[in-house]
Amino acid sequence: MQMLPVIFPWLLCLSVCDGYRFLGLFVFQGKSHFVMYEQLMKGLARKGHQVDMVSKFPLKKFYPNYTDIVTLPISYKMVNSITYESMQILSSTTIYSITTVSGKDLCKYLGNPAIKELAQPKNPPYDAVLIEAFSAPCFGIIAHLLKVPLIGVSTMPLFPWLRPAIAQPENLAFVPNILISFPGSMNFWQRLHNTVNAFWNKLYFNYLTRRDQDKLIREHFGPDMPGVRELEKKLSLILINSHITLNGIEPTTPAAVDVGGLHVQDEDETLQPELEKWMNDSKDGFVYFTFGSMVLIETFPREFLSVLYASLGKIAPVRVLIKIPNPEKLPPGLPENIHMSPWMPQIKILKHPNVRAFITHGGLMSMQEAIVNGVPLIGIPLFIDQFSNIDRCVARNIALRLDIDTITEKSMDAALNAILWNPLYKETMRNLSQQFLDRPLNAIDTANFWIEYVVKYGENSLRSPAMDLSWWQLYLIDVIGFLVFCFVIVIAIVVFIIRFMLKINRNNSSLSHSKKIN
Repeated sequence: MQMLPVIFPWLLCLSVCDGYRFLGLFVFQGKSHFVMYEQLMKGLARKGHQVDMVSKFPLKKFYPNYTDIVTLPISYKMVNSITYESMQILSSTTIYSITTVSGKDLCKYLGNPAIKELAQPKNPPYDAVLIEAFSAPCFGIIAHLLKVPLIGVSTMPLFPWLRPAIAQPENLAFVPNILISFPGSMNFWQRLHNTVNAFWNKLYFNYLTRRDQDKLIREHFGPDMPGVRELEKKLSLILINSHITLNGIEPTTPAAVDVGGLHVQDEDETLQPELEKWMNDSKDGFVYFTFGSMVLIETFPREFLSVLYASLGKIAPVRVLIKIPNPEKLPPGLPENIHMSPWMPQIKILKHPNVRAFITHGGLMSMQEAIVNGVPLIGIPLFIDQFSNIDRCVARNIALRLDIDTITEKSMDAALNAILWNPLYKETMRNLSQQFLDRPLNAIDTANFWIEYVVKYGENSLRSPAMDLSWWQLYLIDVIGFLVFCFVIVIAIVVFIIRFMLKINRNNSSLSHSKKIN
């Protein structure tokens, strides 16, 4: 007993002394994005690290080593709020919407006293700052002022404007940027489109963010502060929600680490008894249908809803589980085999043995959840990266694609019959699921390892030498120019020598001819 006062502090020290202190700045109002960030930070907390979070989604119950230190108000509701009309506007103004709603509007929080306080030295200090790698690099100013590594987390493959931040190679000859959909090998016109689209999106994004976010940084932290392009280059690492089985193979730098599927955890999900009974009683199986956490299916055109009613009713006795936040806004005539709910524990649903197919808008995280659980897909993409996501799945024979503007009862019937009764899609999805999960470390442990690596060995430990080169050096323009110059000089010398020799030969011929005449 006399040893307890000595042993207990010693054991406590062993449990916390190797832990780091991390600050997570995840202020985007999209709940679907935050799911990944929350699971990442919980993973760090489980490793014994201290996690302090700034977000709009505080935990509902205590989690060891995880503390919500600042909860920001939700200024723009994105859960069950996107109507069909607003979705069309978003689709037509993608870059502008991203840089305002997900960029400038978020950077205004830099003026929040609680956020500004985070930039002051702490005791104990933070070891790294984690932010979303999307459209608000302004929050990198906190890591800059604290003089600690900055780590980015992306919920999707890198947008064109994020690649230069870590010198991620961008070979547009065979790697389509995620804002367009060209699965497989690209022909000349597709490569041209891919190149021009990527260049324009980077140019437009950089202009808008530099114009708006640089101003906000200097307004709140001083005129001598670095701008967003400089802060982006301070990223030591970006954890990317991608994997080669779905997103393909491309050149990469060590600072880009794939952690696709990191968020697929159901520890916080609860399955309502009524819903669990309904799924258990679906002896012929059921189809799960949702357009994600933001989009309201009930606001879609009547023509589209009529197609759904007709086709989904035909597959009975197979049942359909569909997320509808406002069922009273649906037109009458809903088929009897459809069960509705305003919110779904999606991972638990996709894990259920009776689920046979998943009708989705093509959100990357939903697709990864389906892949982990081996559920084939029918994709109806709506905006941003969803078109390329679905097309990648179609190319791998794990999905069928329908388009919102051209869908008919006939095409919907054909897709449902194929996905339900053709064993190809189920078998291919099962094989892809096995490949997706076959890794030396699972996604959360991979993320933990590389975050700790950066903290242990310094913010430049994964930094590419390409970061120190200008664009013309990186693409060897100077080398190519020098070689062309040398080639031209050599050709000029050869031509000069040949002309000189020909001239001598002509002179000798003329002299010989003159002698013969004389």
